[in-house]
This record gives sequence, structure tokens and C-alpha cells, in this order.
Amino acid sequence: MSFRRGVVRQSKFRHVFAQAWKAEHCLDDVRVSRVTWDGPLCAANPKFIAVVIEAGGGGAFLVLPLAKSGRVDQNTPTVCGHAAPVLDVQWCPHDDNVIASASEDCTVKIWQIPDGGLTSPMSEAVVTLEGHSKRVGILAWHPSALNILLTAGCDNVLCVWDVGTGEVVYQLSDAHPDLIYSVSWNREGSVLCTTCKDKALRVIDPRRGTVLKVREKAHEGTRPMRAVFLADGKILTTGFSRMSERQLALWDTRELSEPMVTQEMDTSNGVLLPFYDPDTNMVYLCGKGDCTIRYFEVTDESPYVHFLSLYSSKEPQRGAGFLSKRGVDVNKCEIARFYKLHERKVEPISMTVPRKSDLFQGDLYPETAGLEPALLAEDWIAGQDAPPILVSLSGGYTAPPSKCGTLRGRPKLLSQTNTSPTSTTAPPNPMAVEMESEGLGHREGRGDVDGGIESVKKEEDQLSDVLTEIRALRALVLAQGHRIDVLERQLARIEDGEV
Repeated sequence: MSFRRGVVRQSKFRHVFAQAWKAEHCLDDVRVSRVTWDGPLCAANPKFIAVVIEAGGGGAFLVLPLAKSGRVDQNTPTVCGHAAPVLDVQWCPHDDNVIASASEDCTVKIWQIPDGGLTSPMSEAVVTLEGHSKRVGILAWHPSALNILLTAGCDNVLCVWDVGTGEVVYQLSDAHPDLIYSVSWNREGSVLCTTCKDKALRVIDPRRGTVLKVREKAHEGTRPMRAVFLADGKILTTGFSRMSERQLALWDTRELSEPMVTQEMDTSNGVLLPFYDPDTNMVYLCGKGDCTIRYFEVTDESPYVHFLSLYSSKEPQRGAGFLSKRGVDVNKCEIARFYKLHERKVEPISMTVPRKSDLFQGDLYPETAGLEPALLAEDWIAGQDAPPILVSLSGGYTAPPSKCGTLRGRPKLLSQTNTSPTSTTAPPNPMAVEMESEGLGHREGRGDVDGGIESVKKEEDQLSDVLTEIRALRALVLAQGHRIDVLERQLARIEDGEV
């Protein structure tokens, strides 16, 4: 017995078990999208679950309260503003009511979902981002900077947007010669990694517009690869071998010449989608068309990636949503939850560590990323970096009500405001006009103290909007100046014959 204890690796996650919820807690009659795009088609946070669905004549997705279960009526309102099928949806990490959607219509739209969910179909987005020339299939919010969103399209272009202004702040059009398969920010959001159809793994600094590291043929197979940044700066990739065996590999970003470890799994055709939990350092692999979910723990001990177990069911998955850690049930030692997409059903699956005690298990729940952003968009654009601000899950997490100001409280588009240096005849910002008219109405009718206080508050809000726009303009000027410097250096190299 003592010998067994000496050879068995010690880990509190060795006995994690997965269990599907009972049928009455599933979502039924959900017409999950049939698009061939290899994406999760689902996203979940402590308030809502979003599922991309079939829609005639355009693209749509469902948004339902997380507590919703049972049959979903066919007349349930949807988010239906896209002109072509939706390919990806991602919740904002800093506002549980804000979601981004990417579509085959070449646009990305940002939506503000009311608390409690939709009561009528939503077709008007808060912000529409137009900059890609082909369909957009990948979204990635910045982990710690407010309103920074990365998009990747089939035009092989990466765009970084300031959602608060609707402007592209960085665009990388020459970093990838072929279709981009995946993107992932590192924990501080200073660099990102990508995989591409040319089989290369790249580490990119988006603000400098430079590729820092490249690993050619990270996986030999021709089928799609995926990559995800881990908390310690390493990168985990999934792909295929030359013999079409599915693989995972772990890479040290300081030296990409050889992987730290490579593991082969099986010969299935489904693309493995990695879902990473930085709090437990666990990776879950869901293959599209598979009936299984494998999960691993990544450590500093060889062989670094340790297989824990796998969940198996009878029905294959169309996609899967991974719930934010803030949404799990800490009273049941639930460390992760998936929402598995069937053809007509959404099935929750809980990953649980068996513990006898009913007390909060602090070792299972280190502080996790909260809603509060560590940086404003203009701070990140100006060159600052910071890890996410962490919150404790002790006693459980309660999602706050909608702030309704993450997007609406900032100027919509710079080109729509009179203060834009590039346009002197542009119409005034409709939001500012509305606020001004409200302020005038209060000033005309204020005959008491309450009215005076309300008017002062309105004026302070207007001043705050103006200052926010000035900061955004300054950050944009800095970013464009930096981009001009980079382009001038590239032009000089071309003229000198170096390229």
C-alpha cells in the first residue's frame, strides 16, 4: 500500500467526475445551428446561456436565463439582427449583459441583453463593427481591458476593436497567409497566439503589429488546429498527426523549436476544442461529433499534461458552452460546467470534486477573474498591461444587475460626433443630443432641490462623456501614430532591399 502511494501522483483533481443533469433540467426543442464552422456555437455566463440556432433568411441566436429549463417555445424571442448565419458568440468578461456575435455577413455586432432575458426579438445592435471583407468566425474579448475585442475572419485579417467607440485600433492583415483557425489572449492580454491553415503556431504582439514567434508545422496533419494560452504563459495546442491521429501538445513560448510534450489520443475526425480553466489549470477537450469530453491537469512535473478522466455519453455533441467560473455551484464542489449541444437539446454537464464536507472548499476555488476591468480601453491602447482583477467565490457568487453603461455610456462612433478631427459636418451623437435635451427639460422645470440635484447629475454625466471621448480620441491618435511608424519602417526596409 505504501508503494502505491509512492507512485500515484497526488492531485486534488484526480477524482473529478462528470455528471449530466436530469432530463427535466435540460433545454428541449432548441434547433441548434447546422453551420459547418468548427466553433462552440454556445456561450454561458452566470446570468445567461446563448445558443446559435437555425434561422431562415438570416442569422440568429437564443439568449435564455441560466436557470431556464424544459421546452423552449418556438415563439421565444431571439437576437436576430444578422443577414447571414451566426458563426460565434462570446459574452463580455466585464458585463454579463453584453454579448458579441460574428456572422457570415462580414459584421460583428454587440448586443445589450436586459436583465431577465428577452421579451421581444432583438434586431438592433448597440454597436456594429464593419471591417472584414469576408465572413467573421472568431471572437475573443480582452481578459482585463474594458471594451477591447479581437475578431478574425476568412479574409485572414485580425482586427482589434475599441467597442466603446466602434473603431478598429489595430489591424493585422499580413501576419497570416491562410485561414485563421483560432486565437487566444495571454492572461494579461499583452500578446496572443494563433493557429492557421498553414499549420503554423504564432505568438503575436497586436499593438506593435509584429509576429514574435513562429513554429512551423506545430502539428503535421492537414485538419484544423486549436491553441490556448495557459496562465503561466505556456501554450496548449490540439491538432492532428500525419497519420490523422488527434494530438495535444504543450509549448514553452520561450522556445518553440520542440514541444514540451505531445500526446496522441485517437483517430477520430472531430476537431478538438480546448476549454481552459486558469484557476484549476485544467484543460477540457470537446471534439465536435464526439460523444466524449476528456479532461487533463497541466502541472510543472513531467509529463506536464496529466490525463484525469473522460466523460462519455451516447449522443454526439454539436458544440459546447463553458460556464464562467463565477457561475458554478461552490456548495456542491462543482469546478466546471459544460452546456452540451445536441441536435434539439442543450444538456448541462457538471464537473465535481467529491468532498464530504459542506464547508466552502478554498483549495478548489482560488480567487477568480471578476467583472471589474483592470484597464480602460485607452490605457491598453497606450501600452499598459495588467492581469484580471480577482474576486473570492467564498459564499457563492451573485451576479449584479445590468450596469447598462458599459457600452451606452460612451460615445458610439467617433465619426458621428462633432468633436471628431476628421469630420466637421458629421451629425451630432444622438445619445449626446438625447442627454442634452433631457438636461434642458430638467433645467426648465426645476423649482425644487430634487430637480436641481438631478440637473447637476445630468451635467456631470455629460461632462464625463466628453472626457471619455477625449481620452478615446487621444488613444486613437497614439495608436495611429504608432502604426504609421511601423509602416514607415517597413517601407524603408523594402526600399533598402531587405525584404
